Amino acid sequence: MIVIVAIVLGALLGDLRARRAQGNRKDRLQYAAVHALVFAIVALFVTILIDRALRG
Repeated sequence: MIVIVAIVLGALLGDLRARRAQGNRKDRLQYAAVHALVFAIVALFVTILIDRALRG
């Protein structure tokens, strides 16, 4: 669940960042994809850490 939220949030933030940089449609898609991937990887590690902490 955390990973899915991170993907959506990353894509939205990437698109917003590209719009502020006056990027065209391809720029917006690339920024959204890269941000979504980075956010997903970070969220995956956070999920693993939370799982390990709860299992003790």
